[in-house]
Amino acid sequence: MPIKILQYAAKPWVRKLLIAAAAALALFFLLNDFALPLYVNHGGTLSVPDVSGLPLADARTQLEGAGLQPVEADTRPDPDHPTGTVIYQNPPAQALVKHGRRVYLTLSGGEAMAIVPQLRGRSMRDAKFALERYGLQLGSIGFEPSTVYPENTIVAQSLLADSRIARGSRVNITVSSGGGSGGGISVPNLVGKTVNEAEKILQSLGLNVGNITYQLSYELIPNTVVEQFPRAGESVTGGQKIDLFVVKVGRPTEEIQVPRN
Repeated sequence: MPIKILQYAAKPWVRKLLIAAAAALALFFLLNDFALPLYVNHGGTLSVPDVSGLPLADARTQLEGAGLQPVEADTRPDPDHPTGTVIYQNPPAQALVKHGRRVYLTLSGGEAMAIVPQLRGRSMRDAKFALERYGLQLGSIGFEPSTVYPENTIVAQSLLADSRIARGSRVNITVSSGGGSGGGISVPNLVGKTVNEAEKILQSLGLNVGNITYQLSYELIPNTVVEQFPRAGESVTGGQKIDLFVVKVGRPTEEIQVPRN
């Protein structure tokens, strides 16, 4: 049997086939072990430095110093990092890459910003909805008399329209309390307010709290204004005192009057 194999292998065309197969195998090992690694590692490999959290200029300096090419790829809102700071890189830190590889950088755009809408001339309800649409909130509410704007219409706002501020910020407003004939002050409606709230509203209009009469009740919320004099909408002069009728816990059998100096 071995003699037949040797006789078969001695044929010229078989020898040529064996030689071709050996050459192909040698070429494969040559490419796999030498040529391909030489191509991949041409210019050397290096580890990508970590530039996250750095300003763009510093990140560029580090990457270029390492033989890499920084590319500004994207900007995203990020309240946790200052504007212009690297928040993401691709390839990531410590990745092994070829010399001259591009490193794509995503930068922080800072807090998401909102544009302040025009509120003057709107009702408080419209203003609240407008602020919410822009990602803002209604702040404190003040009152002042106005002969230009109708009662309960906004006459001023704490931030100028079209200015840019961080989303979620509060915008304070000033609301018209109306203006009676002769430049008088329209008395605001204080019913349902606490005494402290009523006093602040009156002071903002240049008015004062007058006598407070406590009405005893187990049914109504204590310290709540249930009546006033002069009544809401009446025109008074500056410094006028407004008498309040306020709930006090107890049986409704008597009234307790507290004079105000």
